[in-house]
Amino acid sequence: MAGTVNKVILIGRLGRDPELKYTPSGTPVAKFSLATDESYKDRSGEQQKHTEWHNIVAWNKLAEICGQYLTKGKQIYIEGNIRSRQWQDQSGNKRTTYEIIAQRMQMLGTRADSERAAGPTAGASAEPPAHSEPSAAEPAPAEPPPSSEITDEDVPF
Repeated sequence: MAGTVNKVILIGRLGRDPELKYTPSGTPVAKFSLATDESYKDRSGEQQKHTEWHNIVAWNKLAEICGQYLTKGKQIYIEGNIRSRQWQDQSGNKRTTYEIIAQRMQMLGTRADSERAAGPTAGASAEPPAHSEPSAAEPAPAEPPPSSEITDEDVPF
């Protein structure tokens, strides 16, 4: 095989507002969580629902757009690639984090859909379980594509 492909396409709802920060060199970076749902019937015929949480990282102009327009509960389309990073937690355990490095984002649904999803009816399902969120000891998100000159020291979180 001549090449490889690392491409991810997700449609889901934001679990929290994007966190927009800037590297010391001024490069914007936004982080947020995105929930995707899968419905299926189990062996006994009961309808089941599984929610998967994805950590999304956007850089540069896309980061600024995400920070300005996206809010918790908003349905979006994300296209990007998967990056894994290994790091040590506060106890010295080796951990692996998987992130989607966003290359394209499109807002979906109507304003009413977003307001309804972020409202009181969303309840606890709009937030990822505490164990799925990265800990404070986790290092910064993966770097943007190699064409950028950002290092790990540049990332503000």
